[in-house]
Amino acid sequence: MNHLMYAVLAGCGAAVAIGLLSFMDANLADVALLMAPFGATTVLVFGLPDSPLAQPKNVIFGHLLTAAIGVFFTQYVGVSAMTLAIATGAGVSAMLMTKTTHPPAGANPILIMLSGQSWGFLFTPVLVGAVMIVVVGRCMKLLQQRFIAA
Repeated sequence: MNHLMYAVLAGCGAAVAIGLLSFMDANLADVALLMAPFGATTVLVFGLPDSPLAQPKNVIFGHLLTAAIGVFFTQYVGVSAMTLAIATGAGVSAMLMTKTTHPPAGANPILIMLSGQSWGFLFTPVLVGAVMIVVVGRCMKLLQQRFIAA
């Protein structure tokens, strides 16, 4: 598959994933399924699907781990310039120690702490959104492989 076709399919995959999350977000009362780091996640999942940083384990657990750190700091430590820095650093270290590094997830503690999120944020949007992006990514990869074989 040529570079242009690959880029177009990657963009379509990202649009489908964010579109599904956005549609569900807008149509399900009291359920948030979008967060800014997912935009960067789609760059990796659809643009560089074979990258270790784009693998399902990294996407899902990287987001969950850093989000949990952000919620922990929000709920039990507090939000200040210092705690934002410490939580972000802790997220980076935790992803590296668990081999679940996913760079877009590094933004989660900042996002969560600045918006004052609670533990429910780990389920929606973090878990549901990350899983949906991974599922759409896998579907697009199958379509790309079929398209190449055709």
